[in-house]
Amino acid sequence: MTGPMRVALVTGASRGIGKAAAQRLAEAGYRVAVHFGRREDDARAVAESLVGAGHGAFGADLADPEAVGGLVRRVVDACGRIDLLVNNAGVFLDHDPNRVDLAAWRAAWRQTLAVNLMAAADLAFCCLPHFPASGGKIINVSSRGAYRGEPESPAYGASKAGMNSLTQSLAKALGGRGIMVYGVAPGWVETDMAAAHLQGAGGDAIRAQSPLNRAARPEEVANTIAFLAGEETDFLSGAIIDVNGASYFR
Repeated sequence: MTGPMRVALVTGASRGIGKAAAQRLAEAGYRVAVHFGRREDDARAVAESLVGAGHGAFGADLADPEAVGGLVRRVVDACGRIDLLVNNAGVFLDHDPNRVDLAAWRAAWRQTLAVNLMAAADLAFCCLPHFPASGGKIINVSSRGAYRGEPESPAYGASKAGMNSLTQSLAKALGGRGIMVYGVAPGWVETDMAAAHLQGAGGDAIRAQSPLNRAARPEEVANTIAFLAGEETDFLSGAIIDVNGASYFR
């Protein structure tokens, strides 16, 4: 590779989709900033395992707006630039309106929107001054739940629907500056977040939602992220790519 090494900031990269994305991007030649919320040891292990050099782990509580800007500053101080932002971090909190009280309902909405939507928006904004003059890329990890609804976690579905709108709005706003913005919308994925559901009594029914009779592997979502991060995908800017094994169509 000629020129400075490209830098990718991947949020929520200590496990699951984020970890797999960090691995694929490192293989593609990126220097990866592995963000974590609480799993510092896991994140450092991911950074140390990546091929190539210059990777690092960076902690931040994305529910704290001040921490979001601080995360970007620390990545830039360490790496000198940001070429790619992957907004992958998210929370899924059960708050079925048939079962929770108003206090729990409000707390779930505040936490979910803060992490899943506001942090993604703020990270995108804070990265803009640090993208190279030739442009940059933002990839937002959304969800099938943005379209089909999430009855036991309405804030999650709403946050991901908002993320899709954010993706398309930023694609329009930033394309003239050479900054391309994409969305990736998985269905069920074999991650720690989904393990209780996939391994529980309803696991077979969940897998049967897809004609492939399984959930996605994190690497399959990461492959889509790596594809969008590659070259010659500019005219996909604004697209939201479903990775749900034909379990849901829109």
